[in-house]
Amino acid sequence: MRVYVPLTLPGLADAHGKGELGPGPLTAYAVTPGLREWYVSDDIEELEYAALGRAAQASLRLLAVDPGARRRRVVVALDVPDREAVADPDRSLDPSALGEVRIERAVPLSRAAAVHVDGEEAEADVAAAADALGAADLGDDDARFVVDGADDHDLLWYATQEIGVLLEELA
Repeated sequence: MRVYVPLTLPGLADAHGKGELGPGPLTAYAVTPGLREWYVSDDIEELEYAALGRAAQASLRLLAVDPGARRRRVVVALDVPDREAVADPDRSLDPSALGEVRIERAVPLSRAAAVHVDGEEAEADVAAAADALGAADLGDDDARFVVDGADDHDLLWYATQEIGVLLEELA
């Protein structure tokens, strides 16, 4: 199963240094029955893109609580056995948990298929979105508009072999 783990750049650096994502449990996003029902598509690529988007939103939440992290969303795409990624059936249709799965233990970074990171042009919008997230959660429509602005930026794709170089460039 392909899962998408939200991180920040410091989290990616930590995983790169340790050679694994963890410790567990890890929250990730995947094509779950709830996500399929919400997205209403049978196209697996569209569904995986939706799961990646959910992980990018979760990365934004991590940035909101880490003011020292560079303002770029980070998502690691991993391949794990289906039995290792478990969705909570009680939360499957909860809008805040769509596509959410838990992985109970650390996952070797060698299982990563790719890393997705915002480009430089996204930093200002991602920073504004991270700052506005609390107000958006409380129902402020203007803040919600700012948060949604981060989604206007597609995450860039990096091969796992590029993680070290990427981290050096962004240090």
